[in-house]
Amino acid sequence: MKIQLTAVFLKVPEGYTGFVEELPGANTQGATLEEARENLEEAITLVLEANRTLSRESLQGQEVVRDLEIPEP
Repeated sequence: MKIQLTAVFLKVPEGYTGFVEELPGANTQGATLEEARENLEEAITLVLEANRTLSRESLQGQEVVRDLEIPEP
């Protein structure tokens, strides 16, 4: 399955800010557009890892089923 995310970049006096529309918390900034893009990729990874950790911690001790593949809509 391939997930498509939308990166949005805004020109600001300091360079660029960026965020992902579909992933709250994934935002960044950079002096150049390329730097902002690279930083946003890292932010996406960090947000997903943090969400996974928080989920596992909150479900610890409970009987759960994890399904790694979600069918495309």
